[in-house]
Amino acid sequence: MPHRTLDSARSGAYIKIQKVPQGLIKVQLLRFGICEGDLIYCLQRLPGGTMVVQKNRQEIALGSDLARQIFITEE
Repeated sequence: MPHRTLDSARSGAYIKIQKVPQGLIKVQLLRFGICEGDLIYCLQRLPGGTMVVQKNRQEIALGSDLARQIFITEE
């Protein structure tokens, strides 16, 4: 199965975070409560590639550059 990234997720899908980049990006995602192995909901794909995801009741917008670096599987 080819590696999929968050920017390819479809709206309305539950996705599992498989891998996030090391360094500052990983730290920032941890501050939002997102880490490898988490199940999140893809709320919306905005124009320009921004992804809006939901974990618990928190909605988080992730830019397209960041979304291309987060590997996922759809549940």
